[in-house]
Amino acid sequence: MSRIDGAAFPIAGVFAASVSNHEAGTGCTAIVCPEGATGAVDVRGGAPATRETDLLRPEETVSKLHCVVLSGGSAYGLAAACGAAEELERRGIGLDVGVGVVPIVSSACVFDLACGSPDVRPGTAEGALAVARALDERDRELEAGNHGAGCGCTVGKLRGPAHAMKGGLGRATAGSGELVCCAIAAVNAFGNVVDPKDGIPVAGTLSNEGRPLDLAGSLAAHSDHVPFLRTNTTISCVVTNASLTKAQATKVAQISADAYAHAIKPTHTTNDGDTIFVMATGEVEATVDEVGMLATRALEEAIVDGVRSAEGAYGFPAVSDLE
Repeated sequence: MSRIDGAAFPIAGVFAASVSNHEAGTGCTAIVCPEGATGAVDVRGGAPATRETDLLRPEETVSKLHCVVLSGGSAYGLAAACGAAEELERRGIGLDVGVGVVPIVSSACVFDLACGSPDVRPGTAEGALAVARALDERDRELEAGNHGAGCGCTVGKLRGPAHAMKGGLGRATAGSGELVCCAIAAVNAFGNVVDPKDGIPVAGTLSNEGRPLDLAGSLAAHSDHVPFLRTNTTISCVVTNASLTKAQATKVAQISADAYAHAIKPTHTTNDGDTIFVMATGEVEATVDEVGMLATRALEEAIVDGVRSAEGAYGFPAVSDLE
């Protein structure tokens, strides 16, 4: 397993790019598969902001997903997916409906309104630009940290913003033979990000001495005021070259949620909108369990990469500031 360097994904036919507004502390990231990939989703958080998730249920008739947009801006940021769909339509990419094409674009958003400018959010222009960059600048590296959907991410908000840290966009890949799973995650968790190998906090709620707290015990023991509600979310997209049905891809999304449990403490809370999309391009035969294992490993590393790649901003320190 290694981090993705250079291209966004080492999977043919998949492209990704971000649009960032560093001054306003927000942005969006588009993952595009022009030929369409088998799509699925798993939503476990109690406060999601999403688009086109019902369509991805195994019993629904549309199976191909053309784009996933991870966005800041809370529910306002869902407008970026509209822009992504419009740009794909201009390029003739989408589901052929006889009188034209309808791009299938799913999306999830993080709450980043407390960073930068709360009244500036990714919209249709930013979503369209992210798709255009993904398709026209294919050699461009997808930057981690304070970029795209990770621009205004924060983690560890149990004791409020004064004790929180900077989150960000992370990416990683895991492979076995020809089988590859790649993950991109915008890490904006209520809880701490921990090292999955030993559970030691990497970033999160800071003690009065400025070190990440171990939240293994009671949350009430560490909280000294009521946290912001429904202002947290970790949103991800796993892309694999495996051949999967919608039901199988859904199971992979469900298995991948273990990465959240391994790398975020606590996770899937009522204050998070945790969502995982899966896009499967269909080149390699593999079992669901094989794909799920690799997807989980890649997503674990992407979550940790999101906070390790972040830089301190908007008053929130980053991991590098503590080292």
